[in-house]
Amino acid sequence: MTITIIGLGPGSPEMLTRRAWEILSNASEIYVRTARHPTLEGLPSSVRVKSFDYLYEQAATFSQVYLQVADEVLRLGAAADLIYCVPGHPLVGEASVTDLLKRAGAAGIQTEVIAGLSFVEPALTALGLDALDGLQVVDALEVAAAHHPALDPDRPALLAQVYNRAVASDVKLTLLNQYPPEHAVALLQAVGTQFEQVIHLPLATIDRRDDLAHLTTLYVPPLPHVSGFAAFQATIARLRAPAGCPWDREQTHQSLRKYLLEETYEVLEALDADDPEALCEELGDLLLQIVLHVQIAVEAEEFRMPEVIAGIDAKIKRRHPHVFGEVKVNNSDDVTRNWQTIKQAEAEANGKAAQRLSALDGIPRGLPALAEADAIAEKAARLNFDWRSIEGVLDKVLEEVREIRSAADQAEREDELGDVFFALANLARWLKIDPESALRSASAKFSARFREVERLAREQGRSMKEMTDLELDALWNEAKQLVGRAFD
Repeated sequence: MTITIIGLGPGSPEMLTRRAWEILSNASEIYVRTARHPTLEGLPSSVRVKSFDYLYEQAATFSQVYLQVADEVLRLGAAADLIYCVPGHPLVGEASVTDLLKRAGAAGIQTEVIAGLSFVEPALTALGLDALDGLQVVDALEVAAAHHPALDPDRPALLAQVYNRAVASDVKLTLLNQYPPEHAVALLQAVGTQFEQVIHLPLATIDRRDDLAHLTTLYVPPLPHVSGFAAFQATIARLRAPAGCPWDREQTHQSLRKYLLEETYEVLEALDADDPEALCEELGDLLLQIVLHVQIAVEAEEFRMPEVIAGIDAKIKRRHPHVFGEVKVNNSDDVTRNWQTIKQAEAEANGKAAQRLSALDGIPRGLPALAEADAIAEKAARLNFDWRSIEGVLDKVLEEVREIRSAADQAEREDELGDVFFALANLARWLKIDPESALRSASAKFSARFREVERLAREQGRSMKEMTDLELDALWNEAKQLVGRAFD
């Protein structure tokens, strides 16, 4: 028994291949996945057409429809030779065909695929595109179901089957995670037929049309500037190439340490300033450091970017079983507990747990002192080494402050002041405040007000060193009124 699978082309009978036409015009009966295809109207009247459209009403999803169609075709093909026709090319966006081909051999049924033009070829003609220029072809339903589009924004893309406003809306929301709302796209209607239309419009408006149908395709051109991760990697690889930049070629993992730290702090500065534009730029600078490190590792045959991404992607999914698995959580505290349990299990599995004699062993040595104190206190608290209430923490802060007064010498005062800082880090933890951020914010607030005091003194033509305490207090209070709203 043989199942002949024929591609009906994009929609016009004129676009059938000669081989397809010969088989169809001599057939007495054919089966089609759907009768909603213009090519069928051009077939000889002697051809009896049977469709599987009725399955669309019975199944909950398209995936189920395609599986049921494949089941039916295999059942019928086991009894007699059969012709099964699908829109476009049988192996472009035809899940029923790919499933059918996988299972036919095991059922002892031969198959023959008769190629047809897909929607891609007339779309290329309508748009004047060269497919070899990095064209991406994807199913709109997969994009609609995603949270982020699996598309390279530096290359053009065709999204097939944008068949109604609901699909268009979901596709739009996903694409907006990567493309701006005003990005110019095009809706292709019935390409390859006499009803062909190319409608140019902003991405944000694709779901506001009433003429979306089963022959609607969305064209998304590349962004105007280099925007994809792969293209940025290529830029950095060129810097490190023999004909690249002498400075970049000299860098090593160790020589870049100070720049990694510097860029990290500049990101924090942008965050503290609540400046999205600066944050965008500084995150780019930080990303540069990461990609540079990976390129150096590639050249030394240590690891490659896919390994970096695969590792962190697997870790995130493994540590979020409440998102990517079946675990149920009630709140963020449950998430934290699960995270620590999974992290401990990972350490035991790879032998790292045995290497750590203390719960504090995993704390990075390069943390700023206040951040390190916060991390130490948090680790200790996980082992129940903590106060029972915030009142105990407050009492400890006051106790340490009093001990500074009674310190006998400078060394003892330094020791007691350190205890104050550590107690304050614990207080911040109890209050669910990041002590590092709180102190940076306080420093920024003082700096802004102090600069204003300096400006006011200059306006009076006086030096702050010559002013009395009362005069300085007056300027400080005035400065608080002038710039305090930005911080209070």
